[in-house]
Amino acid sequence: MELIQQVPDLSAYLAADEAVDHEHPRVREVVDRLAGEHTDAYAYARAAFAYVRDTIPHSMDAGDPRVTWRASDVLEQRTGICYAKSHALAALLRARSIPTALCYQVLGVVHGLVAVRLPGGAGWVRQDPRGNRPGVDAQFRTDREQLAFRVRAEAGEEDHPVLYAAPHPAVLRALRAARDRPHLERTLPTALAPAGA
Repeated sequence: MELIQQVPDLSAYLAADEAVDHEHPRVREVVDRLAGEHTDAYAYARAAFAYVRDTIPHSMDAGDPRVTWRASDVLEQRTGICYAKSHALAALLRARSIPTALCYQVLGVVHGLVAVRLPGGAGWVRQDPRGNRPGVDAQFRTDREQLAFRVRAEAGEEDHPVLYAAPHPAVLRALRAARDRPHLERTLPTALAPAGA
């Protein structure tokens, strides 16, 4: 699948916004800690991925009722679903000038992940910081994708090729409107309209 930048200008994939708030002190604290141990872009990106995947439980797996959507809240409260964890990883990477896009799969409901463009790399590579569990083995790789879930076309599932500079509006609406995680589970988007729709 060919990944398509929603915005041609690569600097859009370094920007901070309300959800990917990489200038927030909590985000900067984690960035500084990880950067102190991992100085080159590849090692830092790998460490940031592992940090989000492994130290921030996926709220559905953990049974955590809280809903987070800002990167700073995800890092502070240490919980989030796939979208929120992707916002956190994007913030950690963008804070170190590593272009990071938000992207999605439709697996019955919309699933969120990121794509990273490392210096000297061959282009964008998707990464899934959702969190591993039995039957899920997402890994940080630049030679090929190793995502949490493989799309089953025969079941109507699909990969969306668009690389978004900001979270998709349908994702943000669902996160912001959720009273708690059980409510969010009932209102997760099942499709993505074009970002302008």
